[in-house]
Amino acid sequence: MLAKFKPGFVVFFACVTLGIYAHFALTPTWVEKKTSLTVTEHIDGRLTYREGNKETELTGVVSYLESPLRQEALDAAQGEPPVEQQWVVERSDQGPAIYSVIRAESHFGLWSLLPAFTAICLCLITKEPLTALLGGVVAGAFMLGRFDLTGDVLIPSFATDSAAGILLLYLWLLGGLLGVWSRTGAARAFATHTAKRLVRGPRSAKLATWMLGVAVFQGGTVSIALTGVAAKPLADANGVSHEETSYIVDVMGAPLASLLAFNAWPLFVQSLIFIPGVAFLSTEVDRVGFYFSSLAFSFYTIFAILGAFLVSLDYMKFAGSGLQQARQRALATGQLDAPDSNPMSAEELQETRVPSGYEPRVYEFVLPLGLLIGVAVGSYAILGSPNVYWAFGIAFVFSAGIALLKGMSLADLVDGIGDGLKGVVLASVILLLAVTVGGISTETGGGIYLIELLGEQIPYYILPVCLLLVTIAASFSTGSSWGTYAIILPLAMPLAWAVSQTQGIATPELYLSICFSCVLNGGVFGDQCSPISDTTILAATTTGCDLMDHVKTQIVPAGYALSAAAVLWTLAAFAVA
Repeated sequence: MLAKFKPGFVVFFACVTLGIYAHFALTPTWVEKKTSLTVTEHIDGRLTYREGNKETELTGVVSYLESPLRQEALDAAQGEPPVEQQWVVERSDQGPAIYSVIRAESHFGLWSLLPAFTAICLCLITKEPLTALLGGVVAGAFMLGRFDLTGDVLIPSFATDSAAGILLLYLWLLGGLLGVWSRTGAARAFATHTAKRLVRGPRSAKLATWMLGVAVFQGGTVSIALTGVAAKPLADANGVSHEETSYIVDVMGAPLASLLAFNAWPLFVQSLIFIPGVAFLSTEVDRVGFYFSSLAFSFYTIFAILGAFLVSLDYMKFAGSGLQQARQRALATGQLDAPDSNPMSAEELQETRVPSGYEPRVYEFVLPLGLLIGVAVGSYAILGSPNVYWAFGIAFVFSAGIALLKGMSLADLVDGIGDGLKGVVLASVILLLAVTVGGISTETGGGIYLIELLGEQIPYYILPVCLLLVTIAASFSTGSSWGTYAIILPLAMPLAWAVSQTQGIATPELYLSICFSCVLNGGVFGDQCSPISDTTILAATTTGCDLMDHVKTQIVPAGYALSAAAVLWTLAAFAVA
């Protein structure tokens, strides 16, 4: 009887049923999560700690041994802990007091991976990300006992700052800008002009895409949005397959941003790598310096960026059969997508409907794009982080203003903006669901469960690659590198330091850098290759590629880069011992 049903429906129904079973049959395991922070003890008895540039006073601190959130108390208790988090202090005669934030987080063992497993399996089976992500949301929500999907899951998730940011940036600003460029013909004019003067075919178009990604390295989604928007018309005009374009654009996102880290990456990550008693990680400046010094061990990101460069030069030996076949198809037939593909970019953005009498000009594309990049980079230089909303908003308003000044009617302009919004609405909904399923995966405790599998008795030479694999599993299943770092790094860094001390590593600081780099690069790999990642979805959207075609073709060259990096990390672990 089941053979009559499509495999996707069977998987959906089975996973949702398993979620309901898990809610009623399983008891969560509670785990202590402690993050130590630098606290200043003032002469008048006040305690303060710094969050960025803000100094906050500390109150309600209890002894660690009295906290109901320590692991011994959690093991002995029944049900949920009485409080969500506490500030605790640990004192000893041998050193200064250690202040920490302690929280209790739960997981359901292997069952914790059910939401991500559902979404990823359905993506692979159906090649339809919208229903796949919705399946992951439903399975995870039922597992957590949230049977009112609208009131308990979707509305709270869509009401968050991250969801509002997705709607503002990727739907209204990005969609509006693409719609204006489509109606004015600016993108097509830029592609035609550049093709005549600078680009001589597919290879130089791909190389231009790679170089543009290097120029715009401020962050994962920021870089991908900028590079994809600028590169698509150029690559399309020169017959570059969408699989190749999306692969190059995706690599120039998170991998490059984590390596050329003159952005928000080190500032975020440093807050997660404090280890009590480790002097070279005691201050924020020390931890940022540790981040940059560890980049010499970022083997995966180096190999990934190099791999994209080789693909841009048509050296396809390590690109995998998927990208090779896509290149051959585009060269032989001119088809930029596979015959059975479902491109993420809608038809509204593929066609150029310039009003009669309106003459497209190259500067209508170049000037707004220059403003976009300038505001993104300039806001980072001034404010410390790129304000992508300002960048896209100013570019959008400027593009619309040029069109009106050149004589386009307001009705035609608004019609073009409407086409742009329709062209990205599906991708925006997919991004919202990706954020939701990632949050649910975090709540079910998938990352906590994965890191617990390692234990503290693991041999030093195996630990780096084990941390790599666990981080990949967590980031691939949640679609978030930064969310994975928040889970893994506070657990992995003390574990790596303990291993270096108990197993007699000669240079523990270098060993810690290797383990840190494995987590950093593992998060990048999982985020880059996951079909539920915002960067993966955005790379496919901005380049007009089928999402699963993008995932399947880029995971092979990424896998080659990861394998080579894993060998080097293992050899490096032996070298520093």
